[in-house]
Amino acid sequence: MGILNIFLTAVLFISGFLTIILILMHSGKGTGVSDMIASSVYNASVGSGILEKNLDRLTIITTTIFMLTVIVMAIVFPTGTI
Repeated sequence: MGILNIFLTAVLFISGFLTIILILMHSGKGTGVSDMIASSVYNASVGSGILEKNLDRLTIITTTIFMLTVIVMAIVFPTGTI
């Protein structure tokens, strides 16, 4: 495995992990049971400011990096070998 493949694999795992963490950090926006429980514990207007916008931007950036890495790896990795 070449240095490019090792680098792309590392970027793929890091961006995937960060994407999962950032998605889990988002506040719920539904009207279901989880929203009723969360609104009783927390204020409903929490997370609607600049922090939520920055979290959205970071999530989009890490997701884009993840998708681009998958596309580049699909082109660069040899087919049929591990």
